[in-house]
Amino acid sequence: QVQLVESGGGEVQPGGSLTLSCTASGSVFLIGVMGWFRQAPGKQRELVASIFRRGDINYRDSVRGRFTISRDNAKNAVYLQMNSLKPEDTAVYYCNADVKESLYSTYWEYWGQGMQVTVSS
Repeated sequence: QVQLVESGGGEVQPGGSLTLSCTASGSVFLIGVMGWFRQAPGKQRELVASIFRRGDINYRDSVRGRFTISRDNAKNAVYLQMNSLKPEDTAVYYCNADVKESLYSTYWEYWGQGMQVTVSS
């Protein structure tokens, strides 16, 4: 079994910054793509940013230039640096990872528990 443990959420004023962190633990052999999703009240969960093991990165248009995703493969961790935060960034943020638990296993998708990010004056 694999657990994704998140930290770094909270409340910040517009224009402020937060850094989210997520670390995978348990039966981790190899991690493929890692990413951050978010879900605002009454809306569908959406991809914020993703990063592949070799470094290819994708951002949704509304955060490009403000958010930076990175990962540390040695620590099985992914980070999201969020700058110039706007009220519309308010949501529950979820860490996501595709994980192989052994050499011959397939990739399984795992989710973190989610944490609130609130941007408000």
